[in-house]
Amino acid sequence: MTDLRPLPLTLLDGSTTTFGDVADGHPVLVVNVASRCGLTPQYAGLEKLAEDYAGRLTVLGAPCNQFAGQEPGTNEEIAAFCSATYGVTFPMTDKLDVNGEGRHPLFDVLTETADPEGHSGDVRWNFEKWLVGADGSVVARFAPTTEPLDASVVAAIDAAVG
Repeated sequence: MTDLRPLPLTLLDGSTTTFGDVADGHPVLVVNVASRCGLTPQYAGLEKLAEDYAGRLTVLGAPCNQFAGQEPGTNEEIAAFCSATYGVTFPMTDKLDVNGEGRHPLFDVLTETADPEGHSGDVRWNFEKWLVGADGSVVARFAPTTEPLDASVVAAIDAAVG
């Protein structure tokens, strides 16, 4: 088990922090996101989770442009789009790589976990999701097409938040 809490992160606004500071002692749902993807409407479900579980769960978006160039904007443009279009209030990292040589260390750890279909390894597409427990360990992975409010995601979150 790798504890993600000490891992450094840079947020969309350029500030630096750690995964543990973002988590604030709670489980975290990490999602690689993109603004120009067919799955982009999942932002609405992610924001609903952030609101419904406020103070018990942190949703963390990780913008990535590695899938068909579907996150081409600057950090400022990404923040403006997410806020204006979906009312996103949850924290987001700066744009990063989730696969390949430049893969962010967070995704080195996340991609070791298999989803319910047995897929582990490289991120397959935008909006793949990982649930990280309050102890900093990865407890679940969900396919990109699994909606944030899907019963399997909600059940895993409920179990993690206790």
